[in-house]
Order: sequence, then structure tokens, then C-alpha cells
Amino acid sequence: MGSPVPHLPESVDPAWLTPGAFRAIGSRRTLVRGGEGPLVDSVHEEVAEACARFGGHVERDASPEPYDLLLDLTGDDGSEAFTFAREAGRTTVTASGRPGLLYGLFHVVRLGEDAFRGEPRRQTHRPALGLRMLDHWDNVAVHPVMGQVERGYAGGSLFWEDGRARGDLERVRAYGRLLASCGINAVAVNNVNVHRAEARLLTDRIGEVAEIAGALRAYGIRTQLSVSFAAPVVLGGLTTADPLDERVRTWWAEATERVYEAIPDFGGYVVKADSEGQPGPFAYGRSHAEGANMLAAALEPYGGTVHWRAFVYDHRQDWRDRTTDRARAAYDHFVPLDGEFAPNAVLQVKHGPMDFQVREPVSPLIGAMPGTRLAVELQATQEYTGQQRHVCWLGPMWSEVLRFRPDGSPVAELADALVAVSNVGDDPFWTGHPLAQANLYTFGRLAWRPDADPLEILDEWIALTFGTEPAAGVRAVMEGSWRTYEKYTAPLGVGFMVQPGHHYGPSVDGYEYSPWGTYHFADRDGIGVDRSAATGTGYAAQYAKPWAEVYESPETCPDELLLFFHHVPYGHVLHSGRTVIQHIYDTHFEGVEEVEAARRVWASLVDLVDAERHARVTERFEEQLRCAREWRDQINSYFFRKSGVPDAHGRRIH
Repeated sequence: MGSPVPHLPESVDPAWLTPGAFRAIGSRRTLVRGGEGPLVDSVHEEVAEACARFGGHVERDASPEPYDLLLDLTGDDGSEAFTFAREAGRTTVTASGRPGLLYGLFHVVRLGEDAFRGEPRRQTHRPALGLRMLDHWDNVAVHPVMGQVERGYAGGSLFWEDGRARGDLERVRAYGRLLASCGINAVAVNNVNVHRAEARLLTDRIGEVAEIAGALRAYGIRTQLSVSFAAPVVLGGLTTADPLDERVRTWWAEATERVYEAIPDFGGYVVKADSEGQPGPFAYGRSHAEGANMLAAALEPYGGTVHWRAFVYDHRQDWRDRTTDRARAAYDHFVPLDGEFAPNAVLQVKHGPMDFQVREPVSPLIGAMPGTRLAVELQATQEYTGQQRHVCWLGPMWSEVLRFRPDGSPVAELADALVAVSNVGDDPFWTGHPLAQANLYTFGRLAWRPDADPLEILDEWIALTFGTEPAAGVRAVMEGSWRTYEKYTAPLGVGFMVQPGHHYGPSVDGYEYSPWGTYHFADRDGIGVDRSAATGTGYAAQYAKPWAEVYESPETCPDELLLFFHHVPYGHVLHSGRTVIQHIYDTHFEGVEEVEAARRVWASLVDLVDAERHARVTERFEEQLRCAREWRDQINSYFFRKSGVPDAHGRRIH
């Protein structure tokens, strides 16, 4: 028998797997039939735990009659699919693979009482994307600038503490349970910026990774590792990391063999190379395909993959040079390499061309490389969307990205995998802000079914987490929160305008004269970046013809992306009928008003939400409102002073 369902300290929030979410299963008679192994053990233990709490009964492999729920494993093919059926007053989940049985159980948990009533029905469920992964930007050793978790807003790492793996892995196992329940099946356990301590996880510290992998395995989560391209030099004593050097290739093959000896179901490597100071193949005059293929060759005998990140750009740009455009970089670097990557090399592309801004166009690289496997990377951790101090549910943004059709097919059909930068830490609420748990849950559910209505996913999460009574209020607080955040921060797709370094709070010119390539070019006459083919950087022409034509002209470009693609006068009239400057004023006032309204709704739920959770969200709302007002006042004042155009409604601008 496997390990029991994880029991966390009472101080740790159960997130959406509350005891009440298992009432429907736990109050009935269940048969778990067929198969052995950790995943089947986990299914049985989940049901047994629920029955112990709610008075039901579970049997394993026996055939008692009658029973209300049959969880039936019919094969051993490793499939994640399952069939849910309701027939003759009985509910059945049938799977031909152990992962499918686990996912089928959690499907029944989500349905609750609806799983056990209604007309006969039968439906097969399978994930649209085979790999649904979280990248943890967790450091083994505390980084002097970025801390234990880079861009982490929920405390320390779940995996690492004081330079070593945590000894108590019960919470890691509970984390795997949360991930499996929403459909996530892989985790990269360390930062893509691989420092010296993290580099050693590949070799003499692989045992620590193996212990983490063991804790996650009970819920079907495969472990991946971020590695340094320079590992043969840093760890192996070689004088080169040239991917075409036979000594280097042999070193990687031997290191990878030892990894699989320690972790037989290891998923593969994640690599950030030639990016923001990380070493890569450019140092040896080699291409990124040659670098990725070297690692792919080492992984291929074991069925592993290398996720090679496409976040490659000039981060030492001269701000005076208006021809260099960071947004162009990924396309320019990688499209010429299409078809050159190995079959088990996956190019991991950020969903937008810049860096997880509140509004960006979909990266033109997605759809431009038909001969290359792609993973689309999202950011659950809210680096530029309020850092889990603001309510900002990202489901609508991600849904727009996944449904976008670069040239006929939606993004979700062009991708082999969906990846998100994790928003989880050792905070008692997992994500710091309790409502930010919805982003983690939504990512998993959209990765399983990208065409799902994100609002239905939100309702699902609310029902599991809060129950029915406060549901309408919680939905009102969250459903429009992304657009609210957009309103009081950077307007019309211009991006950034954040404090340098930590990226929290407004600083309109914070990056304007920096080497990072994140400019807005506001002057007395207008604002925005000319990325047209006719007069600008040519970025718009990287898209397939229909979108290139839409983005090329200010007259056809969508309002929400206008300043990303064009430098326009403050008096330019948007499709909405407002001028650019009036839009800036109006939305920043509206955004603050919407935060104030959401805070009032949350306050009204005080008797319907548990005290600790309500108090934490209340405290975060105070900070969100303070910060939203600061954004409003700084942005409006800046552009009033630049343009000299007063607010048409006579509101106070400082």
C-alpha cells in the first residue's frame, strides 16, 4: 500500500482540495478495481480518507454489490484519458492507464453530487496537451538579490532551504496532489538561472532531486531539472562546453545516465542559454539547434526531452538606437533554425514577445516554426501583474492566447506543451494571496482543455474552495480583475512602466533609458513604439499576412495593442471613440474605482469565508488599493505634464 493522503498542519490552507470537496464520494460505496502501483494506491487512499470522514465505504479489487462508484483500471498503457459514465444509477470511471484513473477520480471530486445524479451519460476525457508543466524559479542557495525564489511572492521554496533540500517532504507530496487534481503532470524543481549550487543538482546532488521526485511520483508528477549549458566546465573540469566537441557530448551522456539511474522516470532538462548572462552555444560559434540537439541526444535513450527556452535577446541595448527591437529577437534568432531541432527538443516560447506584460500580442514565433516542437510559456507568478498582492485572475488572458490563430490553427493546437512559471511557495496559503490559487488551478485546467470557458473554470475553483454561499461575491471580485489591473497600470499595450529591479509599482521612465529594451518613447507629441514595417522596426511583419496587415496600421490595430505597435499623437482617436490621452485618464480613474468596489464586495463576505483567509485577502486589498491609487496618480500626472491636455471631466490630476 502506498503512502496515505498527505496531512498538512492546520496552519496550511487546503486550497481547493477542502475536506468538503470529497463529501459526495466519501458518503458513498466505492470499488477501486484493477492494477497496482503508486497511482492506484493514491486513488484508493483518497477515497478511503473521504469515507473515513463522511461515513462511506471503499473496497479494493473485491466485487461487493451494490456500489455507487466504480473506479476501474482496465489496462496498463500509461494513458491519461478516462471515461466517465452514469448508467443504471451507478457512476463509473474507466481508464486504461493509471494516470487516467487518478484524473478520473478528481473529475468526480469536481462534479460533487452532480456525479451521482441525472440522466445516463458517457463522456471520454483526455488532455489536449501531453505535457503540462510548472517551472519553479527556486534557488537552492539564497540568491543575494533574488532570494530563495526568483520572482516568487509566496515565501520560500517548497523544495529548498538554506542551501539544501528540505527534509520534510510531506508538503511536497501534498503539492503534487494539488497539481494532479487540476491536470498538471510535470515540475521543473529549480531556477532557469542556474547558479553554482543549482548546477550541482545534476551530478553529486542528484540524490536530493530523486527524493523530491519520489514525493511527487505518488500523484503522477514527473520531475525535470534546469541545467547550466556550461556544466561540463563548471562541474566536469573540461575547458569547453562546445556542443560539437566529443568530450562534451560524452560528459553529458554519462551525466544523464547517472540521472536516470537515480530517477528512472525523469522527464528531462530545461535550459536558458545565451540569455541575460547565462552561458550558451554562441560562445563557441554554434547555433541554438546544435546546443539543444547535444542535450537531446543525451536524453533520447531514456525518452527524455530538453526544453530549450527561446528567451534570447540583447539585454545590453543602447536606448538611443531606435532600430533594435527586443520584441523581434526570438523570431530573428529561431525561425531560421526551423526543422533543425531534434524530435525530443522542445523550443519553449513565452506567450508574448517581451516579458509577461499585462497586455502583449501573441509571439509571432508561435506558428512560424512548423518543423519544430513548441512549448508555450505563461507566467502564473504575478511578476508584472501585482505580485500576488493584487487580485489579478489571469484566466481570460491565457484563454485569449490559447485561442489566438496565428495563421489558421489556434495556439493550443500548435503547441506540444504548456508551461507556467509557478506562483507557489511555502506560505500557508501556498500562493501568498489566497485568491491567486485560482491562477494555478486555471493553468492546469486550461492546459488539459485549452478551449474551455475560463469563467466555468473559475466557478469550478470557487465551488471547490469556498462552497456555494460566497460564490457569487467571490466571482464578482475576480472575474474582471485582469482588466481592472490593466486599467490602472500600463495603457494600450505599452507595457512595463514599473520600478526597475523588483518590478512592483509605477515608475513611468524607470526603464526608459536602460539597456533592457523596454521603452515607451513618450514625448510632448505622443507615445508608443513604431513597430510597423513601413516606418518602424519591422516587427509587425513577423506575423502571417492577415495579422501583419492588421497590426501594420494604427487604423486597424486593436486599441488594446495600439501603443505596442505604433507611436501616435495624444489626440489620436481610438476605435472606442476616445482619444489616447482621455483613454489614459479614464481607465486609470476607473481602475481605482473598480478596486474600491471589489474591496467592498470582499468585506461583505466576512461571515461567509473562514476568518484567516478573509483577513489575508482584506490585508492584500488595502495594499492593492494604495498601489492602484499611486499608479493612477503617477500615470495621469506624467501624461498630463507631457501632453498639456486636461482631463475632459475635470478630475484632479496632480
